[in-house]
Amino acid sequence: MVLTLHVIKTDDGYDAIVPSLKGCDTWAANEDEAIEKILDLLKYYTKLPEDKKLVIDKAAQKGNKAIYKILFEKP
Repeated sequence: MVLTLHVIKTDDGYDAIVPSLKGCDTWAANEDEAIEKILDLLKYYTKLPEDKKLVIDKAAQKGNKAIYKILFEKP
């Protein structure tokens, strides 16, 4: 399964959003923390085990928005 992740730099930190999953969004002070938090939330939303390995690939950078692809196998 492949999902898109948007990480947007704001004035006070970073928003991380998985647009295809309603409500799957978070905020953090830095980009790495935002990605870590959204991956935990994604595992919860998709009912994946906490130790499930997710592959993240940066697909594009457009201004203050970074677009990533999240790859994983759903059981």
